[in-house]
Amino acid sequence: MSRKTAAITKSKASRKPTAPAEIAAVRLPAPGEGKRGEQGYLGYLLRQAHAAVRLTMERTLADLGVTSPQFAVLTMLNAYPGLSGADVARLTFLTPQTVGVIIRNLDRDGAIVMTPHPVHGRIQQWTLTQRGTTLLKACRERVIALEKRLAANLDAKAETAIRRWLTGIAADLQED
Repeated sequence: MSRKTAAITKSKASRKPTAPAEIAAVRLPAPGEGKRGEQGYLGYLLRQAHAAVRLTMERTLADLGVTSPQFAVLTMLNAYPGLSGADVARLTFLTPQTVGVIIRNLDRDGAIVMTPHPVHGRIQQWTLTQRGTTLLKACRERVIALEKRLAANLDAKAETAIRRWLTGIAADLQED
């Protein structure tokens, strides 16, 4: 084994400490700057956009007592009545445990109702109640306003192209 050079083995105590005035504060780039802008990785930019949309959605739905994941569950149960908890988890990109908590809370609040599967009795199927439909409608009005804000600078052709691109990514990468 070779010996380390003196520069490598120099102890921390013998190094000259940096004076506080020499330490410059690092300024974090704002969204749109540097790697958080057009120079950034697409995956990072998608995640950054998702985080911004989710935070805005959380704030928009807060006074209704609905979280972004709860909104996703309500939306999928409205679109596909009779889903199992496992199906809801797959469609909403949430863990089965998270969906279980959300379903218990929505059930407790009277927003959804469970019916046993007609063939497989252990599978619980979930559907929206009238209360759940009314809650989803109130949420949807707010989320539509957010979606309009997202698409404000897009013409119909550009919006369609972006929707196709995003769904294409999901379909292509799902196969990996």
